[in-house]
Amino acid sequence: MSTAAAPAAEAATETILSVNNIEVIYDHVILVLKGVSLTVPRGGIVALLGANGAGKTTTLKAVSNLLRAERGEVTKGSIEFDGERVDRMTPNELVRRGCIQVMEGRHCFGHLTIEENLLTGAFTRRDGGAAIRRDMEMVYDYFPRLRQRKSSMSGYTSGGEQQMCAIGRALMSRPKMILLDEPSMGLAPQVVEEIFEIVKDLNAREGVSFLLAEQNTNIALRYATYGYIMETGRIVMDGDAASLRENEDVKEFYLGIGEGERKSFREVKSYKRRKRWLM
Repeated sequence: MSTAAAPAAEAATETILSVNNIEVIYDHVILVLKGVSLTVPRGGIVALLGANGAGKTTTLKAVSNLLRAERGEVTKGSIEFDGERVDRMTPNELVRRGCIQVMEGRHCFGHLTIEENLLTGAFTRRDGGAAIRRDMEMVYDYFPRLRQRKSSMSGYTSGGEQQMCAIGRALMSRPKMILLDEPSMGLAPQVVEEIFEIVKDLNAREGVSFLLAEQNTNIALRYATYGYIMETGRIVMDGDAASLRENEDVKEFYLGIGEGERKSFREVKSYKRRKRWLM
């Protein structure tokens, strides 16, 4: 390997996010996450997969420090972002360091225009109006539909446009990594495809790392390079996206294309999944 290629190879394997054996408890008594560990390489796209209630959103909120607003806390383990422990920081401090979450359900400000929503994403910046305007143009280049609707109240735009607005708002903070929670929820398949293509472009061209929490395992494993599967607050399987797509359990439980005789939900839930993965 040439000397020029060596640093590039090191950067490709460098870790930007490391979640180390964390435990999350709500209301001082409800154990939600149990020993969750995962890593996101710098410049990577990692999928966090599982059914509703598996713990995906809680994991993202643990990283972005939004648990306290819901009476939750990380009681064990640690979280490191960009080489620094961050699990005791405020969400504002974490955004300034380059990690931001796009919440499930978009959460746009319905009474503000698309452009005003985007500007709220730059509230932590101190680099001047010219830089913010340049980044606004960058967002419009990635999301041409937002340029067309920039003067429209976001509450009157479609679900797909609101999801684009939420991602664009996150980009306005100049992030190193985006935590993207259920980006496909409630959207038509062609819109989901469009949004994931933009995520891929942002990753490739802007170097933004992504941790995606998704129930749509099929599309997530097409765009991610690595995946973790959660069940009842634990990571039960992980691997590169290609190997997970070919795994028979993943095909059967999440993609619906397993081989052999179709099993009832009760058999799948109580026997095969729990016996093979959790024991």
